[in-house]
Amino acid sequence: MAVVVTRVRVATTTSLYATGLLDYLANEFRKLYPWVAVDFIAVGTGAALRLAERGDVCAVFVHAPDLERVYVERGVLAGRRTFAYNYFVLVGPREDPAGARGSTDLAEAFRRVFTAGVSGRATFISRGDRSGTHSRELKVWRLLGLNPEGGGWYLSCGCGMDVALMIANELKAYTLSDIGTYLKLSTRGRLPNLEVIYASEDDPLTVNLYSAYLVSSCSGTEREYAELFVEFTYVNRVKLLEGFNPASGGIPFFYPATSREEELWWKQSSS
Repeated sequence: MAVVVTRVRVATTTSLYATGLLDYLANEFRKLYPWVAVDFIAVGTGAALRLAERGDVCAVFVHAPDLERVYVERGVLAGRRTFAYNYFVLVGPREDPAGARGSTDLAEAFRRVFTAGVSGRATFISRGDRSGTHSRELKVWRLLGLNPEGGGWYLSCGCGMDVALMIANELKAYTLSDIGTYLKLSTRGRLPNLEVIYASEDDPLTVNLYSAYLVSSCSGTEREYAELFVEFTYVNRVKLLEGFNPASGGIPFFYPATSREEELWWKQSSS
């Protein structure tokens, strides 16, 4: 085994880490650079960006374009590479007490959950951690002009996606999830009480973009290999994601980004 002589610190959203994608990318990268170890710090996107601002990491892998753009404009981040996407889904109990199944869009599904929540028929688990998923959830509430805070039906866990899903499963509650983390846990039999209640590939609110950045303050050898890792992920994204996604016709956890997702990043970062 090669001796590690360089370590690259990367802050990442929990969904990328919980699915196992980042460990897979790092292992593939080490086949080319066996002397480099990529150390991941799995936190919500908001926390990852704050680590970047403090100079505690050399790269970030995140999924909240509106938050990312703020740090780009501050000069904290540079060299964006939007490499993958998947979709947000509303998951909840099979009984669907809110009647959200069959909603015309994600906002309508949220409205139905809100109505059921205030009448005592439903519970919603919020990440509450300034992650990309939490940011998208809050965006939907804002679009609806609704404030779920303060209601006993709306619970904030301040936790990662996998933990939020486990809590929702235990309480038979609704939550917003990226499809990758949900599939990872559900296929292992860990979410027996939850189903996908609303999903759409045509709803702009459900498109979930993943981008990698270099941290501007990082320098030296670590920056050199951080840049190589980001470029390796981006340039080889099609092959890498094909190798990671479930085989035998399973639903992909992630899709390689195209020019369409590049355009969507600009739209989402401006909204």
